[in-house]
Amino acid sequence: MNTTLDQDSATAILTIVDAPPTPAIVYERPDPPADLELTDPQSRSVQLTWTPGDEHNSPIERFLIQYEDSLHEPDVWLNLTDVPGSKTTALLSLSPFAHYSFRVLALNHVGPSRPSEPSRQYRTEGAAPDENPSGVEGVGAVHNNMVISWKPLSGLQANGPDLQYKVIWRQKGVETDWSSVTVSNVSKFVVSGTPTFVPYDIKVQAVNKFGSGPEPEVFLGYSGEDFPTAAPGNIQVQILNSSLAEVQWDPVPPETLRGRLQGYKVTYWKERSLNKHHPHPEEQQVLSFSGNKTQGRLPGLRPYSLYVLNVQAFSGRGGGPPSTDVQLETPEGVPGLPARLKVTSVNLDSITLEWEPPYEHNGPLTSYTLKYQPINNTNHLGPLEEVSVEPNETTVTLLNLKYATHYKFYLNANTAKGPGPARTDEAFTIMDEALMGQPTVAVGKGPTEPPQPISPVTKSLRPNFNKVPTAGPTFGNVNSSVRETGAMISWEYWGPDKSMFVEYVVENSKEEWTREPVNGSQASYQIKDLKPGTSYKVRLVTRDQSSAIVHKSEELSIAVPAIASPQVDIATQGWFIGLMCAIALLILVLLIVCFIKRNKGGKYPVKEKEDAHADPEIQPMKEDDGTFGEYSDTEDHKPLKGSRTPSNGTVKKDDSDDSLVDYGEGGDGQFNEDGSFIGQYSGKKEKDTAEGNESSEAPSPVNAMNSFV
Repeated sequence: MNTTLDQDSATAILTIVDAPPTPAIVYERPDPPADLELTDPQSRSVQLTWTPGDEHNSPIERFLIQYEDSLHEPDVWLNLTDVPGSKTTALLSLSPFAHYSFRVLALNHVGPSRPSEPSRQYRTEGAAPDENPSGVEGVGAVHNNMVISWKPLSGLQANGPDLQYKVIWRQKGVETDWSSVTVSNVSKFVVSGTPTFVPYDIKVQAVNKFGSGPEPEVFLGYSGEDFPTAAPGNIQVQILNSSLAEVQWDPVPPETLRGRLQGYKVTYWKERSLNKHHPHPEEQQVLSFSGNKTQGRLPGLRPYSLYVLNVQAFSGRGGGPPSTDVQLETPEGVPGLPARLKVTSVNLDSITLEWEPPYEHNGPLTSYTLKYQPINNTNHLGPLEEVSVEPNETTVTLLNLKYATHYKFYLNANTAKGPGPARTDEAFTIMDEALMGQPTVAVGKGPTEPPQPISPVTKSLRPNFNKVPTAGPTFGNVNSSVRETGAMISWEYWGPDKSMFVEYVVENSKEEWTREPVNGSQASYQIKDLKPGTSYKVRLVTRDQSSAIVHKSEELSIAVPAIASPQVDIATQGWFIGLMCAIALLILVLLIVCFIKRNKGGKYPVKEKEDAHADPEIQPMKEDDGTFGEYSDTEDHKPLKGSRTPSNGTVKKDDSDDSLVDYGEGGDGQFNEDGSFIGQYSGKKEKDTAEGNESSEAPSPVNAMNSFV
């Protein structure tokens, strides 16, 4: 504000903030009710009122009222009743002779509240019992008594002190007075001296200080049972087949039961087999047929056997006397499995088998049937051949088989009713010895002395195969054929696993077994690169996924023969050829050196060679005495190409006559290579100032050549 008299100013800041969030609604259990009050007391009821607690945002759905009877069950709270959540009062029904306390719980959607504080105690007056015991029954423990029992009343059901029970009974259908006795603190009573298994009417009534309970209900009981006195009669047996029979009988008279009929028992046992090989009896067997049945079937009988049976009735007390024994004979049946089948001898083209008769002949044996067929490397079976053997024989030799072939055998016994189940085995014929490098060693089923053949077989085997599963997991014969280059291992394996390993290790060494995978169905494998002159241990194993051994054969020892050392030709050895070449080269060098030495030490016409290369332009030089030397020929002497001519027009003499000056012992150069005087070949060498110039000149090619020659 601004006026002529004064001025004033003010500043204000307005900040707008968000409104506080609305708090989330929290739902909780209600608070317990309060202010419990008992009104309108009656002998069997009272009115209870209370004030509800806070609902905590969830409406109260109902109120649960509990009570405690400190007289009969102190500190135990039990549910009495419940009322809707809209009510705050309830009329409670009570029992006589009790000391009540009450409490209330409120329940909403979240759950129940804590119990309220208990109300004041309310006591009701005593009265006669309102009910009698339940579960009343009469059963005899022995043939001449009856035990009457019941379920006692609780303290709250007693309605007063001095609770007792009045037991009342009389024989049913007999016009006699009721017998009774009053007992306390028990739940049963024994009536003695009763007839055997007769019906009784019984009842039990509750009584206390204030009077008796209501008229009790009548229950039916029976005195004790005894064993039946009669046996079933007219026992009939009908044979249905070699292992099943049906038995029929007449029931025992009711008056002889002396108890409740529980059923009939048929006791039977095998007296003996009709076959002389198994005369021993077997233990008794019992079949029970409940109720009043008069027939039953006996399953599981042994064929061709003599059985004995009887029938008896049984009650709650036990079985009565058995009927007269009745015999039955079962007809023949098919025989059981042969007790054993074993390959006892294996040869190149024959196999011997032995077996034991079945434990259960089930009739006279008529023959044995032996079937066999080859198995190829893919577990397919070839054509089936069949041999019939007399029933008193237990061995057979099969002839004209293929060598190194896997065979499967099936043996079953026969009676007049037909063939029984077959027992199987497998075996390999051995390899052809003519193809084997070393004697074969067999490990596994050890052969015994072969019996005399009784059924030679000469039928041919055609490769017509059908797929079948392999036999059980076991190893048979393991053979080896050892050569210098390795060992051929062949085996019999009848297990389902095709993942096999041939393992070998040097004998008496601590090395790990060398493992080579093979297919179990291939029946042979060649181990290569064995060390000659070394003994090995060989085995076949099957392993699981963790490489643990599942099955393994016995260990086989093989010896690889040593290889004889061959006669070495020294002329073909590399070291010898190299030595000879070195000696020849050395001799050649020595010859060249000797030749050079010889050429240097000989005489040669130096003058003729110099004349051949003389320059015609060069004039003969006079000696000081006015004569010419040997080089003063009429022939012109030209310097060689590349030689240097002195600037004064003179030609330098050859250096060949001075060769010993450079290399010899004489310092004057007066001797040539063979010791003669230089003057024999040329004029006297001048010693002048040109000698100094000559020393600085390069030697001419002629001189160089003369020096070399």
